[in-house]
Amino acid sequence: MVAIVAAGEVVFEVQDNYQKQTYRNRAYIAHANGRLLLNVPIKHSKGGARQKTKEVMPEDNFPWQDQHWKSLQTAYRTSPFFEFYEDELEPLFTKKVNGLLEHNLEIFDVLLELLGHSVQISQTKTYESHPEITDLRYLVEAKKQKDYSFTAYTQVLQTHHGFLSDLSVLDLLFNEGPNALHYLEEQSLDI
Repeated sequence: MVAIVAAGEVVFEVQDNYQKQTYRNRAYIAHANGRLLLNVPIKHSKGGARQKTKEVMPEDNFPWQDQHWKSLQTAYRTSPFFEFYEDELEPLFTKKVNGLLEHNLEIFDVLLELLGHSVQISQTKTYESHPEITDLRYLVEAKKQKDYSFTAYTQVLQTHHGFLSDLSVLDLLFNEGPNALHYLEEQSLDI
């Protein structure tokens, strides 16, 4: 999210093959026991065939959205700005998800609106291994996590486990509220 604050335009890669264990279907929040993974389960293709990112469907055999929403409520109900944002966020966890990409794009739009920020958004038409624009696709790789040394802000559960970095931007919104965009603008990201 920090990378987009400085950008005037964001191009989403939608023509690549879906890769497991990326931030396309996961995020971390602060919870009483530390970092908690919120993972969107994925329907895998038959026979293990590759799927395009734009074709990936969430698994709907169990109520993952309800579990995610309850986890957010438990973790952030006492944060300064949870109630300020909950009405805009709740539909992301209650309405049916028809595709992972579509859901992610909707989340992105809602987060930009809550941050009070706008950027021009487009999607790739073809896959390019070496695009002519700044390539930030590696940022979705969860296993190759890099410490960006972001400035600490006050977190509601900080007394339990200290400051936790690299969490979902929801943590920032619930703890910093309208100051979240200013916080993001102040951060530097070595890309």
